[in-house]
Amino acid sequence: MSESNTVTVDIKNAVATVTLNRPAKRNAMSPTLHLEMAETLEKLRYEKTSRVVIVTGAGESFCAGMDLKQFFVELKDDPPEFDRIFRIATEWRSRTLRHFPKPTIAMVNGYCFGGAFSIVEGCDLAFAAKEATFGLSEINFKHYPGGSVSKSLANLLRPREALYYAMTGRTFKGDRAAEIGFINEAYPLSDLKKEVTALAEEIAQKDPDALAACKDGYRFSLEMSADAALNFAAAKSDQLSLRQKDSWRSEGIGDFLSGKYKPGLGSHDKAES
Repeated sequence: MSESNTVTVDIKNAVATVTLNRPAKRNAMSPTLHLEMAETLEKLRYEKTSRVVIVTGAGESFCAGMDLKQFFVELKDDPPEFDRIFRIATEWRSRTLRHFPKPTIAMVNGYCFGGAFSIVEGCDLAFAAKEATFGLSEINFKHYPGGSVSKSLANLLRPREALYYAMTGRTFKGDRAAEIGFINEAYPLSDLKKEVTALAEEIAQKDPDALAACKDGYRFSLEMSADAALNFAAAKSDQLSLRQKDSWRSEGIGDFLSGKYKPGLGSHDKAES
């Protein structure tokens, strides 16, 4: 656990690109990487120049899953430390990403295995290179997709696909990941960064409070009855009005009514002054 700089951050045009930085290990998640990733997300939560977060990997891989030696073998005889790292590893990939106040996008540039599935699922949006390789290899070493991964599969995939890949350990490519709904879309690797960056910069132009409300409205409604979801949506709308000083009504709707822009055809930031 003497590594450093296993995570790097670059901020440009209001987009923070977070890169898992262990290319020699295909960006497998070591205990140090988990600690640095948790710290990185905590800093970005309050960092004011970024509005969207992209998560990707250095080199030819996105993330090869857990570092099996450092995580499962070297911590085996230290249960308290294993529990500490396991808790942090689960927290940042699931709850932290899922409820992060800024939109998050997984940019899968290469190998994506095992525990990396939870990174992809935890992000709001996900895109991959057509050449990227996905796989759940746990069954090949007599285990199964444990930790947060089984829940990630249940959240995104239909039972047939989830169990097929979990029980066979077979790999699949970016096009197939899009076909089964694990990612939004696949692009040729040469176009991936350009396409994802353009989308991130587009989203970064939207109102940040409205974006956070989009996430909360969707995420929490999944766990609610219809009546509870409607009540939550009403309260969230009131909260948004308070945070924006009612600008979604006075400016957003007001500028539409005065003919300055058409919300079905463009964003309010394009409204004529």
